[in-house]
Amino acid sequence: MDKSPTTPQSALDLIDFPERYPLKVFGHQHENFESIVVELVRARCPQAEHIEVSRRNSSKGKYIALTLHFTVYSRQQIIDIYRDLYECEHVVMSL
Repeated sequence: MDKSPTTPQSALDLIDFPERYPLKVFGHQHENFESIVVELVRARCPQAEHIEVSRRNSSKGKYIALTLHFTVYSRQQIIDIYRDLYECEHVVMSL
């Protein structure tokens, strides 16, 4: 009998959908950065009725940090959102 602990395939396997999801996105200062990120999320998660966004500029004003909270309905939505953010030229990093 194998007594080793069961390891989930990924952290996404631990989420019970639908779930309120926090997303942090960092990017270069750009006047439309917030709307670009929100539209990327909304395109992949159209059933998210309300996306809460808080914004913080870096101390020297070169970067913007956004924290978004919204409801996700599937693992694939999360994967697609991160893929789209990775491909966005204005995004430096997402967590």
